[in-house]
Amino acid sequence: MNILKNNWYTESCDMWPGGTFSFEVKEILHQEKSPYQDIIVCDTTSFGRVLILDGIIQCTEKDEFSYQEMLSFLALCSHKNPEKVLIVGGGDGGVAREVAKHPKVKEIVQVEIDARVVEVSKKYLPYMSVGFNSEKLTLHIGDGFEFMKNHSNEFDVILTDSSDPVGPAVSLFQENYFALMKSALKPNGIVCSQAGTFWNDLDLVTNTLKYCRNQFPVGAYAYTSVPTYPSGLIGFVLGSLDPDVKFDSPQITFTKEEERAMKLKYYNSDIHKAAFTLPTFLRNQLN
Repeated sequence: MNILKNNWYTESCDMWPGGTFSFEVKEILHQEKSPYQDIIVCDTTSFGRVLILDGIIQCTEKDEFSYQEMLSFLALCSHKNPEKVLIVGGGDGGVAREVAKHPKVKEIVQVEIDARVVEVSKKYLPYMSVGFNSEKLTLHIGDGFEFMKNHSNEFDVILTDSSDPVGPAVSLFQENYFALMKSALKPNGIVCSQAGTFWNDLDLVTNTLKYCRNQFPVGAYAYTSVPTYPSGLIGFVLGSLDPDVKFDSPQITFTKEEERAMKLKYYNSDIHKAAFTLPTFLRNQLN
């Protein structure tokens, strides 16, 4: 059970049994139950503002940029010309903020099922929801599955910024979802999805990558450091319709001046390459 007691919020979940994560809360800024989930935004003593959905931390002001940048740029910089991008989920606006920075991206379409997450983020998380202000972006409130069924062969890159695979998000970790994304891609298209942490759920990582590789000629797993996520790491599964893609060798690289101009805090070409270098036990498991 996730509880607030004596100004401390404690997160626990069946996905990581036997452990919890706690942080000190200065103020609950917002709390409601939307048609889809419980939404909490609080201000904390150590992590800034925190968005919590159904009792699980989605992002904190202190470290959100690592997740947003890596989910976005690992895929965008693996594609030679990522002009049109679809974001599924990402109601806080963080991924849209990063995708809009990429110089080759001309059009962003985002589909988020919960309008209340968008509105709450606009009010309380402006440093993330600034992504919704991009002229490149068109936002649709609705179901990502249904949207892709009606948009075939349309996108260069599809990014799935989902919550953990409990409740409604379970479907985003199944093989039929990767098949649906495949149908919505243009030739040589690339997908990138949140795929959990290998420390807490190796079976989830293994199965998600398997589903991806069943649909795409090239599939890979990468990870990044996010201290406020379970185990301090979060992973991504990437798939490409281009059989010649090597995910650990970015097609697009940025100079340090370009990184500064885009206000990148975590991503760079060296981090891109390193993200696909796996511990021995994980490499053996996945390959």
